[in-house]
This record gives sequence, C-alpha cells and structure tokens, in this order.
Amino acid sequence: MVLVTAARDYINRMLQDISGMKVLILDSQTVSAVSVVYSQSELLQKEVFLVELVDSIYKSKESMSHLKAVYFLRPSSENIQHLRRQLANPRFGEYHLFFSNMLKDTQIHILADSDEQEVVQQVQEFYADFVAVEPYHFTLNIPSNHLYMLPAVVDPSSLQHFCDRVVDGIAAVFLALKRRPVIRYQRTSDIAKRIAQETAKLMYQQESGLFDFRRTEISPLLLILDRRDDPVTPLLNQWTYQAMVHELIGIQDNKVDLRSIGDFPKDQQEVVLSSEQDTFFKANMYENFGDIGMNIKRMVDEFQQVAKSNQSIQTIEDMARFVENYPEYKKMHGNVSKHVTLVTEMSKMVEERKLMLVSETEQELACNGGQGAAFEAVTNLLNNENVSDIDRLRLVMLYALRYEKDSPVQLMQLFNKLASRSAKYKPGLVQFLLKQAGVDKRTGDLYGNRDFMNIARNMARGLKGVENVYTQHQPLLFQTMESIIKGRLRDVDYPFLGNHFQQGSLILLVKLALLSFAVSSVETSHGNASNVRPQDVIIFIVGGTTYEESRSVALENANNSGIRFILGGSVILNSKRFLKDLEEAQRTAKSSSNII
Repeated sequence: MVLVTAARDYINRMLQDISGMKVLILDSQTVSAVSVVYSQSELLQKEVFLVELVDSIYKSKESMSHLKAVYFLRPSSENIQHLRRQLANPRFGEYHLFFSNMLKDTQIHILADSDEQEVVQQVQEFYADFVAVEPYHFTLNIPSNHLYMLPAVVDPSSLQHFCDRVVDGIAAVFLALKRRPVIRYQRTSDIAKRIAQETAKLMYQQESGLFDFRRTEISPLLLILDRRDDPVTPLLNQWTYQAMVHELIGIQDNKVDLRSIGDFPKDQQEVVLSSEQDTFFKANMYENFGDIGMNIKRMVDEFQQVAKSNQSIQTIEDMARFVENYPEYKKMHGNVSKHVTLVTEMSKMVEERKLMLVSETEQELACNGGQGAAFEAVTNLLNNENVSDIDRLRLVMLYALRYEKDSPVQLMQLFNKLASRSAKYKPGLVQFLLKQAGVDKRTGDLYGNRDFMNIARNMARGLKGVENVYTQHQPLLFQTMESIIKGRLRDVDYPFLGNHFQQGSLILLVKLALLSFAVSSVETSHGNASNVRPQDVIIFIVGGTTYEESRSVALENANNSGIRFILGGSVILNSKRFLKDLEEAQRTAKSSSNII
C-alpha cells in the first residue's frame, strides 16, 4: 500500500492535529492528490465542512472566523501570490499552510511579510506532490504532456517547466518514501537523460541534506524511460476491466464520468473506481472482460438475496436490523448499479465498433509476424464501414511501427487508403509517429526479434499457444522488469548517472566480502557495484503510463521476486490521449520555424 499509505498519512497529519471546524483549501493539482486517497465522508469525520479551490476562495468576502483554514498547495509562484492576497485580508480564524513540495527561501519570506495580522499558525512541507491512483502506480497529471516529444529548441521555457514538474514529482515520491535512489535512464532519449540529470542534481547537490536519510541498506533504483520506446501499448484496445474502462470511457483520478456517453441518473453520472474503496473492483480490476460479466452476475444474485430478505420486515426487531444495515445495503446497491452500468455500456461499444474483430488484428500486429497476412487484414478493416476512424488510424499506426522497414510500398498504400476513408485523419500523423518512435529511435526489443532470449521466448509461446488471443500482448515494461530481476539490464542501454550508485551499493559489497569470499555470487561489472540487485525500483515513464503496464507491475509484485516495483508517469494514457498528444506535438513542430 506504499504510495496510497504515504499520501494518506500526510493528509491525516494535516487534519487530525487541528481541532475544530475546518475548511480545506486546495489547488487544481493537490485536489487530485487528496481525492484519490481520501473520501468526502472521511474528510467530514476530520471536521472538514468545506473544500474550496485556492483560486476561487477569494471571490467571497464573507468572514468565517469560526473556521480554521487548512491550505494544501503546490509551492508555485501563482499559489504564493494567491496566499499573499488572502493573508492581507484574512477571512478565517487560523491559517495552517502545508505545501506538497520544497519551498524556496524567498517564498517563505513573502509569506512571513504577508502575515501582518499573525493568523498563520504553521508552515510545513508534506511531500504528496503526486497522484497515488493505486498503491504502486502514480501520475503527475501534467496538462501539456506532448512537450516531451519536441526538441528543446522549439519551446525552451515550456519544456523546462515540464521537466521541473517531473523532477518535483519524482523528488516528492522519494521524500515520501524517505529514500535516495541510484539513477539510470534510457540512453536514446534526450528528455529522459535531461530529467535524470536534473533529478540527480537536486538530490545529490542542491538538496543533498534533505535526501540524506542515513540508511545503510542498498539504495532503490530510479529508472527513467521514454514513452516512445513502446508506442504500441497505448495504441492497443484493452480487454481487462480497469484498462478497458479507461480505453473506452476514460478514468480521471479514479473517477469515471458517464455523462459523455449517455443520460444517467444524477447519482450515476460520475462513479468512483478505486481499489481502496471498492472490494469488487479490487478483486476484478485485472480480470478479462469475459470473466467480469460472470462475476457481476454473481454480485447481482447476492444483492437480490439481500434485497429479498429486506422485504420481509414484520417485527420491530426486523425494522431495527434493516435501519442498522441500511448504509451497507445502500452502498451495495450503488456498487451493483455502477458495475452493471459500466459493463453494459462497454458491451455496446464493443459491438458498435466491432472491437473484437479490430483487436484480433491489433494483437497479431503487436505479437506475431506475417507481413502479408497483416497487410490483408488491415486493408479489409479499412474497407469495413463499421470500423471507426480512430480504429482505422490505430491499425495503420500499429502496422507502420511493425513493418516500416519491410514494405514501404504497401505502407504507402495504407497511408493513401486511410486518408481516403477517414475524414478525421491528420495528414502525416503516422509518418510523424515513425519519426518520433520508429525502429531507429527505440532502445528496447519491442517486438522480441532482436535479442536471442526474446526470440526463443516468443517461439516457445507460439508453440504452446495463448490462453486469450485478445490479451496476449505484454508491454515492453514487462521485459524491462524481468531484466532488472535477473540483473540483465544493460548499462550501455540504460546507463547510470555519475558515481552516485556506488555510495549505497559498495557498503553492501563490503559486508558480503567480509562474510564470504564468494563475492562472485553478486553480479558485478566493470569493477563497480552496478549490478547489485535493488529491493525497490521506481520506473518513471516520461510521456505517460498505461493501465496495462500498471497491471504488469501489480502482477510482478504479487510474484514476490524480492523486488518491489512502483510505476509512475507524467499522465495515464489511453489511445485517445496518446493520439491527442501526438497531434499536438505535430502541430507545434509544424508551426515552429526553429525546428531542425
């Protein structure tokens, strides 16, 4: 429960030590950090009777001196200015200021100068500058996510802002975990290298004392990757429950907005999908779509039994029992309605868009060879009137990524057919994707056809067959985790940054050497401690993660390999968001005269 627990602990500490009625004031980013780990009812239990956004609270002039204001904000210059204005004319009796990351000295001076009426009771840093959507999965919800695809010369200030936000988020995760990592990055990615360097500079130079936790065990590993090394995973349709909901409807901060797909009763327009608050979802979030239907039917049957027993109220005791159990009954009713609605709506979309037909070809393109058959299958689907524009685009992209070097003539034919069949198709978008994430740009063995071990694994899987044709794809992240577990993540592809890794690892090696001369059992290379196996690995994907990848992380952690993985990214992608970022990057690159 690592990240969720860390974030909850911070919020508990903010609220429980301040007695009396409170107003909680957040910004657009901390509201996400709080909402995914704390429910409205839990806030009420802590005597929080009002939740407001910092940029709108000043619109009201009404004095509320009976309330104590608890601010939880990012330490941005905008938020400091909001506070400065609000402290000049305080509306609340007390001000308790908490910041989600490191304050600058100048910001502390501004706050001190602004507090002329001495209403500020405390100023603290509570490092929850990330959105812990699951125990081992976090996001930063960065709005301009497309910037990672652009060369630095296109928009230097915006890219610096993007990098600063990523470094702040990564720093907060390690401060919350009270650890300082060894840092590695993807060699072929300029943005991954830049973020790695700026993170190392912050942790080992600028704020070295803050990150020095005096721990002697082996340091955790921070591995920074680029989304473009695996552009296939965010382009695929998904068939496990959580990933499928995000792909077809969308999940934002563990909430699903159903208003975009139809008219629903007010209490069902926005539903919560959280493994922390929903036991059915926790048990089924990684299950296949076919199994979900059967499991929901069992849940409906159980609910009908409970509802039936509630109808036979004959005595005072029966009535008292019903009233006592009513909150649980109501919660069960809401849960049943929520999951039945989601599965019903997704089933309609699968049928309308012929997604089973589309997805079978997608999986073949992602997992198996056979260029001729793939070309024919994609051509047939482009001609199918029931296939949507976005599905046509994704199919051509998946074909292009797989066969960009093998069949340029046929690829051009698909480009032309796509342009003629899909009115929404943006000219040159597939070519832009290849320029961004083609074979020459990638580090990992995306299709398992470079490395001998991967080729052998794919052959074995082909001979054995697959359980489900729609879920046979495994993200590149799965291979990366396997390489880390086996100590085979190549230094040449994922170099270490500086010599920082030696500080934690050499202590361990000295201890091993004193215990035994069989130090060879610990893999080392080039005379350093680079291959000492970490116990905690935080993998950050610049450009965003997917729920398919977070599923891989959760399943890997359940295997008890001795390594605990945590996954983070700038956003959580589905195919729509990935394509939107790609289009925005293409538009920005075209309009820039600076691009080389």
